[in-house]
Amino acid sequence: MPTYHTPGVYVEELSTLPPSVAEVATAIPAFIGFTEKGAPDGVEIAQISTLLEYELRFGKARPTAFTVDADDKLSPSGPTLPATKLHYAISLYFRNGGGRCYVVSIGNHSSPPTAERFTNGLAALEREDEPTLIVAPDLIALAPTEYHAVCQQMLALCKKLGDRFAILDVQAGDVAAFRDNIGTADLAYGAAYHPYIVTALTHRYDEQQVTLSEGDKQTTLAAIATTNTSRYNRIKKQLAEQRVILPPSAAIAGIYARTDRERGVWKAPANVSLSAVVGPTVQITHEQQEGLNVDPSSGKSINAIRAFPGKGTLVWGARTLAGNDNEWRYVPIRRLFIMIEESARKATSFAVFEPNDATTWLKVKGMLESYLYGLWEQGALQGSTPEAAYYVNVGLGKTMSQQDVLEGKMVVEIAVAAVRPAEFIILRFSHKLIEA
Repeated sequence: MPTYHTPGVYVEELSTLPPSVAEVATAIPAFIGFTEKGAPDGVEIAQISTLLEYELRFGKARPTAFTVDADDKLSPSGPTLPATKLHYAISLYFRNGGGRCYVVSIGNHSSPPTAERFTNGLAALEREDEPTLIVAPDLIALAPTEYHAVCQQMLALCKKLGDRFAILDVQAGDVAAFRDNIGTADLAYGAAYHPYIVTALTHRYDEQQVTLSEGDKQTTLAAIATTNTSRYNRIKKQLAEQRVILPPSAAIAGIYARTDRERGVWKAPANVSLSAVVGPTVQITHEQQEGLNVDPSSGKSINAIRAFPGKGTLVWGARTLAGNDNEWRYVPIRRLFIMIEESARKATSFAVFEPNDATTWLKVKGMLESYLYGLWEQGALQGSTPEAAYYVNVGLGKTMSQQDVLEGKMVVEIAVAAVRPAEFIILRFSHKLIEA
């Protein structure tokens, strides 16, 4: 209560509503890789919201070098992996519903891919608070041993910070090697997707780098633009048909963002079609997916990307790498808890250095219960009543002892019943006998 000494009329505003929880973003990916305008050494981080912003800040895709023989046959021909993948990956991310994201440039197109560069990128990313997903499409260029080591570092960082999730690719489609070398730590903080995908994107090329055979001499596509327009146009048409193969992680990040925006983080990012995708590089059958989805020995689930007639290419799995863990088996469960934990942590920061008494406890409890009630109303929590869906406990004799209070600890216990995805739909049929 302020003290007044001069006669007059004073207005006081009383706060009658408890503080509220501001929900954190759930699908802000950070893409780590090589860019055209990246520094040869060091790490550069920037936020972007469109592909145009990316190109203005980091440049375009690395041109693919093509050769053409005397019979106008291209090499490489058909869908192929580009040398550097980040620009194509960002494009695919936006085409699949992605929004604002971070780009972590760890070098330019001439920089050799090394594990150290990716490690430095992760160290720089650790200082950024907002990203909630980590994606590294250029990581597959490393040797297998280095690749899996960096994947482990990604998972460890997600576990350490507790506010992000890693989307991993199965390098070269070698599922056995991935499971053998990814380790057993922090598996609940990441998910892996397989196989690579053939996209609708085409390779960027420089006409000066398209080498042509003309009899006994070599020339370039640019050189025949005016001297042999017929051949020039034939080759240009072929180049326009060369599709880009990419690891699926960037497209999956877009699916995460789209699903979160349209349905909520508690909806499994699966049974969703991929945009700008021709199809997976490998057709996975129902029987083959059994070994991917459930692995009795290691428990490391791999989410399949499958093509279905009349439906297109779908994400057909929603498990974390901890596939045998009943608590953290599903991607939406892990990501929902990340959202709740991070939102609650930031919202309750107001109570630091406040009196550790019943008044503060009541404010915190009311704020968290109001937030969880909102999630329950949206369908994020299981239960026919709020009491069945969640509870918040705080208080002396409940969550704290007298010693905790003396040590300045305020312990809040939160429990939520998260909605789990219906992964197996079982329809039971039987013959009904005529009764009369």
